[in-house]
Amino acid sequence: MSTAEETPKATDSAAAGDDLAQLLGRVAARDAAAFATLYRATHAVLYGVVARILTRGDASGEALQEAYVRIWEKAGEFDLAKGSPLAWMATIARNRALDEVRRIRPTSLEEMPEGFEPAAETVDPLAGRARSERLAALLACLGALDADKREAVLLAYYRGFSRDALARRFGAPTATIKTWLRRSLMQLRDCLES
Repeated sequence: MSTAEETPKATDSAAAGDDLAQLLGRVAARDAAAFATLYRATHAVLYGVVARILTRGDASGEALQEAYVRIWEKAGEFDLAKGSPLAWMATIARNRALDEVRRIRPTSLEEMPEGFEPAAETVDPLAGRARSERLAALLACLGALDADKREAVLLAYYRGFSRDALARRFGAPTATIKTWLRRSLMQLRDCLES
């Protein structure tokens, strides 16, 4: 590709940066129309920045919204001499996503995302047989539970479903689900101890 062919792209990129810088200047003066234009021009890129950090779509959307609130509030602090407008906004979005990661530290399986799978343990060949025997016993005890209760236990403790999500799935009150789980765990414990 020749230099003559590259120049228009570089010029287009510089023009886009200048346009964003002008929009940020107008946003700093609290121009709502400029903010709407800025959002339309940049939201896809900034969503990509946030979504790479946060895996849940709802959390990504909320973090992006909060990033744009910060952009609105801090637009007057943007300095073209320090970097491009898009890089400045991407930094705000990235920092907001990282703040969200720190804030949401799941502490139990109930709070984990629906598709979460715990990391596999290192395989110990000598412990494999004992693990297989415990697994066989657990599967036999799970088989003794009613089908709905077995499914509720597996969804809650293996897949991380919340009590409310289970209540919706089974069409039962949350208190009933809690009772199912408590009684099912007691039945499993008794079965495994016998």
